[in-house]
Amino acid sequence: MTSRERFLAVLRGEMPDRVPVTLFIQDQGHFLTQIYPDVDPWDYGQNQRNVIEIQKQLGLDVFVRMLFGLNDPLSIHMGGLNVSRSTENWEVTTEVRQRENTRGERSTIRTPDGTLTQEMSQHEIRPGTLLYCCTEKPIKSPADLDVAIRYEPGIPDSWPAEARRKVQQLKAEVGDAGILGSWSPHGPFNNASLLVDQETLYSLFLTDIEFYDRLMNFAMNRGLDYTRAIDEAGVDVHCVGGNVPGGFLGKKTYDRYVLPYEKRYIDFVQQNGTPAIYHNCGQIMNLAESYKDLGVQVVEPFSPPPLGDADLAEATRIVDGDYVMIGNIDQVNVLQKGTVDDVRRKTEQAIKIGRPGGKFILQSADFLEYDTPMDNLEAYVRTAKQFRDY
Repeated sequence: MTSRERFLAVLRGEMPDRVPVTLFIQDQGHFLTQIYPDVDPWDYGQNQRNVIEIQKQLGLDVFVRMLFGLNDPLSIHMGGLNVSRSTENWEVTTEVRQRENTRGERSTIRTPDGTLTQEMSQHEIRPGTLLYCCTEKPIKSPADLDVAIRYEPGIPDSWPAEARRKVQQLKAEVGDAGILGSWSPHGPFNNASLLVDQETLYSLFLTDIEFYDRLMNFAMNRGLDYTRAIDEAGVDVHCVGGNVPGGFLGKKTYDRYVLPYEKRYIDFVQQNGTPAIYHNCGQIMNLAESYKDLGVQVVEPFSPPPLGDADLAEATRIVDGDYVMIGNIDQVNVLQKGTVDDVRRKTEQAIKIGRPGGKFILQSADFLEYDTPMDNLEAYVRTAKQFRDY
């Protein structure tokens, strides 16, 4: 099998010739600037091509996850309402403030029924590596939500064609070396957390269920046209954020107040046969069973302690082949900070646990950090090659 055939077989729930072995590399900054220090962080296409190149050089099955340049306006993924353009009833003015390595963009949105404010921040933690955050959420009351529902601009007419051009160009670059995924709009709870303060969100389903229901439906519906366009552009898989409603909420709370909305979105995402990867990079063990009811085809990354709470052997027992599992090599404490022996031991352990049955992809739990030693990555690949055959 080619790497592409291997990935697609696993994603369909079929038995491949061996375990696919890959690494999660962010398509801007972080590990990428370690390997390519002179690359322009805003040249998204080149950054994504570099992700392909380094994975090929390491001898991996290539998995590229598009985020930057595709999720534009960036508010689709990073938070806040769409302040990238104004309309007749959505007048946006933005004040930009630069303080050392932090750029703040404070937007005022005037509509016929009220004014909303939000602030997005970009903090450059090192050259080429930026952290994005909605530091002031725009929805603070049911009235604010009414305004957003009524007036936020939808997807631009040119967006689907431009998304298809970008996806098809990069997909051709990947070829048979692997697959192309996208960070598609988050699940509804994640998306809602980008619109209201999390302190409010985590109790809203108990204090104001009507407000919560309308918020969750808006959080889902505002991304559907973008998700559809990304799917029609031809991605191989959708990566969907599901980490905010983590296992700390508990299975009972998740099943009652979160799962119904997440399932509706996952059903939409997968309706044309493109699988979704549901991403919960924190506490996951309480929800491993719930994800069967979610109906998602793939779940990741089963982060081990201390970054998460995943016991891969126990998780494999719970899942029992009902969905594909991706993970679970700690990208910080093993790949970045561990010894070569640590890498070998953890890689052998994970691949041996996940390998039986074929519904497993070996990968770093999250994106590689800056200062990850190449010796460790080479040890990861060598060990995985030694134990990847069924």
